[in-house]
Amino acid sequence: MKTMMKIPLVLESQKEGGWTITSPLVPELVTEIDELDDLNSRVHDALAAVIELYQDMGKQFPANLRVNHFEAPVWFESLVMAEG
Repeated sequence: MKTMMKIPLVLESQKEGGWTITSPLVPELVTEIDELDDLNSRVHDALAAVIELYQDMGKQFPANLRVNHFEAPVWFESLVMAEG
Protein backbone atom coordinates (compact mmCIF):
# COMPACT_ATOMS: atom_id res chain seq x y z
CA MET A 1 0.00 0.00 0.00
CA LYS A 2 1.33 3.45 -0.90
CA THR A 3 1.47 6.15 1.74
CA MET A 4 1.76 9.88 1.15
CA MET A 5 4.43 11.55 3.27
CA LYS A 6 5.32 15.17 3.81
CA ILE A 7 9.07 15.33 4.42
CA PRO A 8 11.14 18.51 4.71
CA LEU A 9 14.11 18.48 2.36
CA VAL A 10 17.29 20.54 2.32
CA LEU A 11 18.97 21.09 -1.05
CA GLU A 12 22.61 22.11 -0.78
CA SER A 13 24.23 23.41 -3.94
CA GLN A 14 27.53 21.72 -4.83
CA LYS A 15 30.56 23.55 -6.30
CA GLU A 16 30.87 21.02 -9.12
CA GLY A 17 27.16 21.38 -9.93
CA GLY A 18 24.01 19.73 -8.77
CA TRP A 19 22.64 19.42 -5.28
CA THR A 20 22.89 17.16 -2.25
CA ILE A 21 19.49 16.43 -0.71
CA THR A 22 19.01 15.61 2.98
CA SER A 23 16.17 15.76 5.49
CA PRO A 24 16.45 17.10 9.03
CA LEU A 25 13.71 14.68 10.19
CA VAL A 26 15.04 11.60 8.37
CA PRO A 27 18.84 11.81 8.72
CA GLU A 28 19.40 8.58 6.77
CA LEU A 29 17.86 10.17 3.65
CA VAL A 30 20.78 11.43 1.57
CA THR A 31 20.91 11.63 -2.22
CA GLU A 32 22.24 13.82 -5.03
CA ILE A 33 20.84 15.26 -8.24
CA ASP A 34 22.26 17.12 -11.20
CA GLU A 35 18.94 18.58 -12.39
CA LEU A 36 15.89 19.63 -10.37
CA ASP A 37 13.75 17.58 -12.78
CA ASP A 38 15.24 14.49 -11.09
CA LEU A 39 14.32 15.57 -7.56
CA ASN A 40 11.06 13.66 -7.09
CA SER A 41 12.25 10.33 -8.50
CA ARG A 42 15.59 10.47 -6.67
CA VAL A 43 13.99 11.32 -3.32
CA HIS A 44 11.39 8.58 -3.91
CA ASP A 45 14.17 6.01 -4.44
CA ALA A 46 16.17 7.24 -1.44
CA LEU A 47 13.08 7.19 0.77
CA ALA A 48 12.26 3.63 -0.29
CA ALA A 49 15.79 2.58 0.71
CA VAL A 50 15.44 4.33 4.09
CA ILE A 51 12.08 2.68 4.78
CA GLU A 52 13.61 -0.72 3.96
CA LEU A 53 16.56 0.06 6.27
CA TYR A 54 14.18 1.01 9.10
CA GLN A 55 12.23 -2.23 8.60
CA ASP A 56 15.43 -4.31 8.66
CA MET A 57 16.53 -2.57 11.86
CA GLY A 58 13.09 -2.82 13.48
CA LYS A 59 13.03 0.97 13.75
CA GLN A 60 9.77 2.91 13.43
CA PHE A 61 9.54 5.48 10.65
CA PRO A 62 8.39 8.86 12.05
CA ALA A 63 4.59 8.58 12.03
CA ASN A 64 4.12 12.36 12.00
CA LEU A 65 5.41 12.46 8.39
CA ARG A 66 2.49 10.42 7.06
CA VAL A 67 -0.36 12.34 5.44
CA ASN A 68 -3.90 11.06 5.23
CA HIS A 69 -4.77 12.86 2.00
CA PHE A 70 -8.45 11.94 2.29
CA GLU A 71 -9.07 14.07 5.38
CA ALA A 72 -7.91 17.54 4.34
CA PRO A 73 -6.00 19.47 1.70
CA VAL A 74 -2.23 19.08 1.91
CA TRP A 75 -0.12 22.24 1.95
CA PHE A 76 3.38 21.82 0.56
CA GLU A 77 6.13 23.83 -1.06
CA SER A 78 7.82 22.86 -4.30
CA LEU A 79 10.77 24.02 -6.36
CA VAL A 80 9.90 25.06 -9.90
CA MET A 81 12.37 26.24 -12.52
CA ALA A 82 11.01 28.91 -14.84
CA GLU A 83 12.50 30.86 -17.72
CA GLY A 84 12.79 34.58 -17.36
